[in-house]
Amino acid sequence: MNGAVDGGRNVWYVRRLHHVAVAHDGHGPTEDAVRSFLGPATHTEEGPGFLERMYDAGDCSVQTLEATGDGVVERFLQKRGPGLHHIAFEVDAIDHALADLTSAGVPLIDREARAGGMGTRIAFLHPSAFGGVLVELVEESRPPAVAGSVDEGGS
Repeated sequence: MNGAVDGGRNVWYVRRLHHVAVAHDGHGPTEDAVRSFLGPATHTEEGPGFLERMYDAGDCSVQTLEATGDGVVERFLQKRGPGLHHIAFEVDAIDHALADLTSAGVPLIDREARAGGMGTRIAFLHPSAFGGVLVELVEESRPPAVAGSVDEGGS
């Protein structure tokens, strides 16, 4: 679903692939491999029980999630081992996306957006909604439009 455009449904769309996330426990080659391939992390942030690092990869990023204690990343690793954790799509209007996906019967983990890293708003779709892959929706914080700008319909 690339957003809804008519029929009284909420209008939203996918802007781009935002990032691909890989979970690891800090003891294997993951972090060194990503760093040697993409260069140094451009952002590092601590979450509850994990350390998030973002690496630029063109128009999207690779995110590593290193388990540092009890939390969702550690539970993921115990259940599935290191590897792909989720893929994330940037959407233009996360609240509209969630309302539309809910009305379409798509299974969600988050029914409402919540704070994510780097000032974003995020929500996760249940893996059953995407063939077993955990999907994250990301809404970037955007500066307010300037009056008369193209975004406001000006020239």
